[in-house]
Amino acid sequence: MTKITYHIVEHDGGWAYQVDGVFSEAFPTHDKARAAAQRVAKEQHVPGDTQAISWEDKDGKWHEETARGDDRPETEVEG
Repeated sequence: MTKITYHIVEHDGGWAYQVDGVFSEAFPTHDKARAAAQRVAKEQHVPGDTQAISWEDKDGKWHEETARGDDRPETEVEG
């Protein structure tokens, strides 16, 4: 099983969550960034339909893959 860790960090004059070197949008407070990360982490557990997805890695490269709707990662929020 894949594990995803959302790290709360200072970013762009505010706070953001970071996964694998990629930042979320900036939030004005640590608490708001943490709440957003917790919401996103929780959504990772919801099963869905198998579908094609695109995502950008920390180097700005885009990837396309098939995401199985029943293969949900383990998640945590740090910071």
